[in-house]
Amino acid sequence: MFSLLALSLVASLAVAKPTMVVHERIQAAPIGFTTMRSADPSTMLNMRIALKQNDMVGLEDALMAVSDPASALYGQHLTKEQVEAFVRPKPETVAAVNAFLAENGINATSISPAGDWLAFSIPVSKANDLFEADFTVFSHAETGTSAVRTLAYSVPAELRNAIDLVHPTITFPNPIGLKPSFSAPLPTVGKRQIPASCNTTITPACLQALYGIPTTRATQSTNILGVSVIEQFANQADLTQFLRAFRADNANATFATQLLDGGSNPQTRSQAGIEANLDIQYTVGLATGVPTTFISVGENFKDGNLEGFLDIINALLAENNPPKVLTTSYGQNENTISRQLATQLCNAYMQLGARGTSILFASGDGGVAGSQTTRCTTFLPTFPSGCPFMTSVGATQGVNPERAASFSSGGFSNFFAIPSYQAAAVSAFKTRLGSTNAGKFNTTGRGFPDVAAQGVNFQIVLDTQTGGVSGTSCSSPMFASIVSLVNDRLIAAGKPSLGFLNPFLYSAAGTATLTDVTAGNNPGCNTNGFTATTGWDPVTGLGTPNFARLLAAAMAL
Repeated sequence: MFSLLALSLVASLAVAKPTMVVHERIQAAPIGFTTMRSADPSTMLNMRIALKQNDMVGLEDALMAVSDPASALYGQHLTKEQVEAFVRPKPETVAAVNAFLAENGINATSISPAGDWLAFSIPVSKANDLFEADFTVFSHAETGTSAVRTLAYSVPAELRNAIDLVHPTITFPNPIGLKPSFSAPLPTVGKRQIPASCNTTITPACLQALYGIPTTRATQSTNILGVSVIEQFANQADLTQFLRAFRADNANATFATQLLDGGSNPQTRSQAGIEANLDIQYTVGLATGVPTTFISVGENFKDGNLEGFLDIINALLAENNPPKVLTTSYGQNENTISRQLATQLCNAYMQLGARGTSILFASGDGGVAGSQTTRCTTFLPTFPSGCPFMTSVGATQGVNPERAASFSSGGFSNFFAIPSYQAAAVSAFKTRLGSTNAGKFNTTGRGFPDVAAQGVNFQIVLDTQTGGVSGTSCSSPMFASIVSLVNDRLIAAGKPSLGFLNPFLYSAAGTATLTDVTAGNNPGCNTNGFTATTGWDPVTGLGTPNFARLLAAAMAL
């Protein structure tokens, strides 16, 4: 009798396994990755769950209302609390997901200001069981990168509308990203030689002359320019040497440092990174007097192998006064990231844009082959350039006239549709394109880049040596500097900062501030890629900046 009663009690207390449904699946690992072996069951995974956000449609409407010059709400950027109200998951969503985790002995921690991301660590054996997954070790032969991932995973049927995604699962690392190369030593270019040399060698003086960038010092202390770099360090001594050579009138300028995910700020010159020095030297060196913060991201990613991309945005969203401009020169091929995760990151950029931050990313350095790879039969868009809530910057070279740099990544997203602000420009380009490259790109996708700027043979200082760097990594911080200088003048006049740029840039007034680039192309995938042409194109976007025209148009908003 006792044993039967005990068995009955145990049965009544047992938690039945829920009905599971496949939540995300890919057919195979991205190109370059091969299956090695089943993951060790004891390997710990830093898992992340993205909860269904409250009202992204409402937030997008609010973003466009404060970013569209034709709107009565233009410039009335949202507060931290207003944005979080759109994003914060419903209480029942949070309760249901936490109950599922608790039933399996997991206590999750919220890692985002609005509570839409949860974090926890579990071994592979438990992750396989919990999500009906098959975590496997994949290897990338070209770089030696390895990763534990699964090609599919499931969630309880009753939670499929509460959970946006689980990570890391079907999103793979980015072994081949934007990697500017450094050629040293090169002769330092003297100021008297600059006009003749700007066709082949770029210095701050070249950019000031080409784009009309002023040297007058900025005055607004709230106008922060953020430069985010992952696992690299910027060196002050190298910056000072750079400024003495190329901006002697600004030779004492410095930058602040913000540390994330175990980031550090070593000032031994041999530890400086090419990307970090490039970005700092061409923001501090061009945005004269603008307070510049170097966001140094270490290896302790809280966002679960997203290389700090989500951590950066979450950290800035948690601030009451985030930077007015944020530039990042990293990216990856869109096909290495899941559609749901790309949407989540894109939504994070939407949140920061609604707060009044202009977000700029380098478009990539592989032409239509994406992020420095040629193993493709159809064109590879890059991420986050395909996200409609940020500004993608391509590259040009040469002067009088400028032409597209052949490496400038551009194309059309496979994840994101054409945004309304871009519809007319993309339609006009596709009409001119005709049947060229038919079947090689998504005709309904968001086009990128949005704008362009010089990107070939930028002089920088690295560990005391002066040399050249090329890539869209040069173009994004340079364009960001111009936006920051415009913001300085706007704020001084009592006006709001530009915020999310694209609705303005694609308007008639915004397009008139840019110089159209109509020569060059971006080959890849065994094709000539796209060709720069009149109007917007997926090589150089709308064109390159003119500071005076941009400032005048911004002041008139």
